[in-house]
Amino acid sequence: MAASVSRFIKCVTVGDGAVGKTCMLICYTSNKFPTLFYATKGYLAFIYFWVFVFGLHTNSVDNFSANVVVEGTTVNLGLWDTAGQEDYNRLRPLSYRGADVFVLAFSLVSRASYENILKKWIPELQHFAPGIPVVLVGTKLDLREDKHYLADHPGLIPVTTAQGEELRRQIGASYYIECSSKTQQNVKAVFDAAIRVVIKPPQKQREKKKPRRGCLVSGYLLRKNCLPGMKCIRAADFVPFYMRTHRSEFCTPVIASMP
Repeated sequence: MAASVSRFIKCVTVGDGAVGKTCMLICYTSNKFPTLFYATKGYLAFIYFWVFVFGLHTNSVDNFSANVVVEGTTVNLGLWDTAGQEDYNRLRPLSYRGADVFVLAFSLVSRASYENILKKWIPELQHFAPGIPVVLVGTKLDLREDKHYLADHPGLIPVTTAQGEELRRQIGASYYIECSSKTQQNVKAVFDAAIRVVIKPPQKQREKKKPRRGCLVSGYLLRKNCLPGMKCIRAADFVPFYMRTHRSEFCTPVIASMP
């Protein structure tokens, strides 16, 4: 008799384009390394639009859904791929809704993708999905020791395991795992860790979430002035007339803390 599913877990992969997120998902779900290049762009944009705007169900999303047993617990793991290119900065956060865990990926042979974890991805996740646990992943492990690849890319300085661990500590990720989709090394470990951090979260993640930080203006959180990198605007700089005539710029009333 098949074990009953205890819960559904939504796992979203994020990171720069071309770091191997889609290959990692395909390798995990099919145990095969894709021989064709997959660019996560247009077709996922179409999926996001219909699923999140109209609430429709598509089979394309189901392709990355399976029952998985980890430490005796059976879960239905839903895997969501995202496009890392800047063209999808506005569309991508739609997939973050309801996420239980993020797999945040960078390439071990791309210093830029490693640096963007702190520069781009952590600020984005903290803004759109605060408090959701993260599993940090270094992809393309096989290329880090590939002499032919390194010879063809002079000046390339691969990311070391120690640097990956240091980044994990900086961003507060639950795990750091290095993997290779081509050899399938540690690919299963990535998603086992993602499941584990949800079903058995560390004590600090069980603590009550802090109130959202932002600009509090007469009980309203001003949306457009709470984006990363933008300055807060004091309540004293606004007049009641502006708030009455520009109410669409404000979220629903919330309890917010000042920075």
